[in-house]
Amino acid sequence: MNSEQQRIIEVANELLAHDSTGGSTSEQIAAAFILNEMKYLPFGYFNIADAWDRLGSQWQQYVRDIQHDYSHLIQR
Repeated sequence: MNSEQQRIIEVANELLAHDSTGGSTSEQIAAAFILNEMKYLPFGYFNIADAWDRLGSQWQQYVRDIQHDYSHLIQR
């Protein structure tokens, strides 16, 4: 796991625990997709496809990898 993936997991856990985070826009978008909860998308991202596109291919792969390999680290 790289540092970006680790931070995305931290942001996802912050969102679950506090409904807020200091994470960057990309971290928040990635976390929302990992949690499958679009209510966690940052303000201004009402279109799911636009939010997904905002991530770009590398961060989209981070989301897939976290969902596949590291979902056990999400504190549900």
